[in-house]
Amino acid sequence: MAAVSCSLLNLPSKIRNLTLSSSSSTSNSASLSFSQNISHTVFSQGRLSSLSTVQRQRRGVVVCEAAPKKVDSAEKRARQAERRRLYNKARKSEIRTRTKKVLEALELLKKKSDAQSEEILTIEKMIGEAYSIIDKAVKVGTLHRNTGANRKSRLARRKKAVEIHHGWYAPVPQAGA
Repeated sequence: MAAVSCSLLNLPSKIRNLTLSSSSSTSNSASLSFSQNISHTVFSQGRLSSLSTVQRQRRGVVVCEAAPKKVDSAEKRARQAERRRLYNKARKSEIRTRTKKVLEALELLKKKSDAQSEEILTIEKMIGEAYSIIDKAVKVGTLHRNTGANRKSRLARRKKAVEIHHGWYAPVPQAGA
């Protein structure tokens, strides 16, 4: 079949020399590809005579509101997020307060020269309460579990440092491996 040229029609410049061929050569493998700028409606009717009547459609003007009304589900999500934020903020504040009190008490005990080993019992009780608050925050998802573990470990290390400082705890040396 001979190649048919469509250059006589008033076509857009990208497909002005569109050829239809039946040969299977690799040089004409893209001969039936159409430009992406041509509308699908032009070729949907099966004839090229409608190309002369194709005009660009004008886009309508989009009016944007200053603050579009939220969907009901979005409003509910916003309310829930605000409630959770306040709840998490209170929990984190409580954790910081408890941790600060424990660290201050440990620092005072470390500076005290005539400290007794019984004085650490009240601090251990405060540490237990701090652990409980941290564990609850991890359980409900306010803190990541690793963050909670790091904060508990920090309190335990400080307590152990005070005990070592006063001689109430002697670390056992590791056996040589």
